[in-house]
Amino acid sequence: MFFNSPLLRGHLIKRYKRFLADIELEDGKIITAHCPNSGAMQGLTTEGIPVWVSVSSNPSRKLPYTWQMVEVDGVFVGMNTSNPNHLVEEAIRNGIVSELQGYQKLQREVSYGKNSRIDILLSNPGESLTYVEVKNVHLKRGKIAAFPSSVTIRGAKHMGELTEMVHKGHKAYVVYVVQRNDCEGFEVAKDIDPYYGEETLKAIKNGVQPLVYACEVTPNAITITHSINYHS
Repeated sequence: MFFNSPLLRGHLIKRYKRFLADIELEDGKIITAHCPNSGAMQGLTTEGIPVWVSVSSNPSRKLPYTWQMVEVDGVFVGMNTSNPNHLVEEAIRNGIVSELQGYQKLQREVSYGKNSRIDILLSNPGESLTYVEVKNVHLKRGKIAAFPSSVTIRGAKHMGELTEMVHKGHKAYVVYVVQRNDCEGFEVAKDIDPYYGEETLKAIKNGVQPLVYACEVTPNAITITHSINYHS
C-alpha cells in the first residue's frame, strides 16, 4: 500500500480527545492532525516522539493532515486503524496470505451477525463462505506483539459472531495485522482485556482460525510481508 503523496515528518506535541494530535513539522509549522486510532496507543504518544503525517488534497476536509505512523527506537510503527483492511485485501490478492487463497470473489464490509459488518468475505460458487475479521496491532511487549491495547467490547462481540458462522458451516478467520516488523511472536493481551481473551479462546476452540502477519512500514509504503507465530 503506497501513500498517495510523500509523508511529512514531525514531532508529537500532544494527542487529545482521542482523534486529535498537535504536531510540529520539521519546518517549524504546528498543525492539528486527525488521529485515526481510538485506542490507548501505549508507547506511541510520548511527547516529542517522531511522527509521520499524510496530507489530503481534498479542500472540504476540516483537517487535511492524518497521523500515519510513529518512529520508535528506529522502527516505523503504523497506527492508522483504517489501513489493515486494505493491507489484508492487497496481501490476499498478491498471494502473501497463503491460508486465504483459491477464492473467486472477495468482498469488503459485508453485513452479517447482529448489526455487524465482516471486514472481508471470501467465496466460491456453491461452497461455504469464509469470514475474515481484521485487527490492527501496534502494541509490543518485550519481543512479542499483543492485542488489544485497550478494552474492546466490539472486538469480543466479533469473536462470538465468527463462532456463530463456524457453527453454521462456514469458515472464519481473525487476521491480526502487526504494523511493525520487530516482533518475534504474538499474544492476546488477556491482562488488558480478560473478556476479549476469554471470547477469543472460546472462538478458537470452536474453529475460528487466528492468523498473524507482520508489515514492513516505511514513509513510502506499508506492506504485509510475513507471518509470525500466534502464542495461545
